[in-house]
Amino acid sequence: MSGTQSVRPRRALLIGCGIAGPVLAMFLQRIGVEAVVYEGSEKPRDDVGAFLNLAPNGIAVLETLGIAEEVSGSGTLTRNTAFLNHKGRQLGQNPAETVLLTRGRLNQALREAAVERGVPMEFGKFFESVTETDEGVSVRFRDGTTAEGDFLVGCDGIHSKTRYTVLPNAPKPAYTGVIGTAGYTHSRHGAPEDGTMRMSFCLEGFFGHQTTPGGEIYWFENYHHEREPARGEIEAVEHQEWQRRLLERHRKDHYPVPQLIEDTADGIIGYPIYDMPSLPTWHKGRVCLVGDAAHATSPHVGQGASMAMEDAIVLAKCLRDIPQVERAFAAFQDIRKDRVEKIIKEGRRTGNQKAAANGFQRSLRDLVLPFFLKLGVKATEPVYSYRVDWDEEVRPAPAGRAA
Repeated sequence: MSGTQSVRPRRALLIGCGIAGPVLAMFLQRIGVEAVVYEGSEKPRDDVGAFLNLAPNGIAVLETLGIAEEVSGSGTLTRNTAFLNHKGRQLGQNPAETVLLTRGRLNQALREAAVERGVPMEFGKFFESVTETDEGVSVRFRDGTTAEGDFLVGCDGIHSKTRYTVLPNAPKPAYTGVIGTAGYTHSRHGAPEDGTMRMSFCLEGFFGHQTTPGGEIYWFENYHHEREPARGEIEAVEHQEWQRRLLERHRKDHYPVPQLIEDTADGIIGYPIYDMPSLPTWHKGRVCLVGDAAHATSPHVGQGASMAMEDAIVLAKCLRDIPQVERAFAAFQDIRKDRVEKIIKEGRRTGNQKAAANGFQRSLRDLVLPFFLKLGVKATEPVYSYRVDWDEEVRPAPAGRAA
C-alpha cells in the first residue's frame, strides 16, 4: 500500500432539469465534480410550452461543450427579423442569426446530451428543503427521500422553490403587464420559408411568425393586460377561447395575421409574462441560484435561455478556480449581475413599446422606428458577441462579497 488516501470528488445537487441544469452538470463534469440533476415532474415534458430563439452568445456556450450542432439541429435557423406595422409595411430589420426551436426540444436536446455524457438524472423529485451539514448540504424531496452533496444549485426557474426556501425575503417575480400566446399551424397563407421572423406592431397587440423548412408556422402574440392574472388563470384558457379572443383582437390587422390564427386547429396556449427584480444576493452558504431562479428576463429580447447557459459556464469556472464554495458563488454573482440586470431592463423596456395606444402614436412610431431599429441592432451586438473564455482563470471576488 502506498499510504496515500484517495480524495472524494465533490458532489453537486442540481434542482431542475430545464436549460441551466443539464448545461451546468456537463460543465461540472469537466472539472471533476459529480453532478446529479433532480426534476420535480414525473417525466420529461418535451411536448409542452412555446418556442424561443437561441442567440449566438448561448450557442457559443454550447460550442465550448461540443454540443452546439446536435442542439441546433433540433431547430431552424432564423437569418433575419423583419419589423412591420399593422398595415404590413416593413419598417426595418435586424440581420442577426439565431436558432428557432421549441423550449421542449431544447430541453430534450440538452438532457439527452447530458445523459449521453453520464450525468445522472432523477425525475419525480420535487424539492422541499435543504439543510447545511458539517460537510455540505442535505436535501429532502416531497417523496420523503433525501440526497447529500457538497453544494446545491437551484436551476428551477422563475418560480424557484429553491429561492423561496433559502431566501424567503427575496423579491417575488414581477408581472410585466403583458400576456403572451403562441401556436403552431400549417397554412397556405404563411410566409415563405426564407429564414425570416416577421414581427408586426398590430393595432391591439404584437404578432410574430416564421415558417420552418417543413412548412410548419411558429407564431406568437403579445398584448398588454394591466391586471395581474391569478396563478394558473391564463394557462387554463382553452384553445377555442384563445382563438376567439385573438381573432377579435387582430381582425383589422394586415394579412396574414388573422388568417394564421384562424388556421391554427388546436394547441394555442397563453401565459403571463414575468421578470425577476434584482435580488440582493443569488447565494446563501452552500446554495446558489442560476438562470431564471436568480434573474428571469422577459422573452422580448430573446435572452433567457442564453443567460442560463452563460451562468452555467461561469459558475463552473468559479468552482474550478476558487476552492471555497461560498467565495466561488460570490465571484459568480460578481461577474454576472451587471450584465443580466441590464438585459432584464432592456426586456421590460422592449415589452412596454410593443403597443401604441392611438393613431398618432402609431404614425410617430412608424416614422422613428427605422432609426431606432438601427440603434437597436448596434445595442444587441455586445449582447450577442459576448463570449466566456473557458480557459481564462477566475479571480475571487473582493473580500466581503461572500454571503
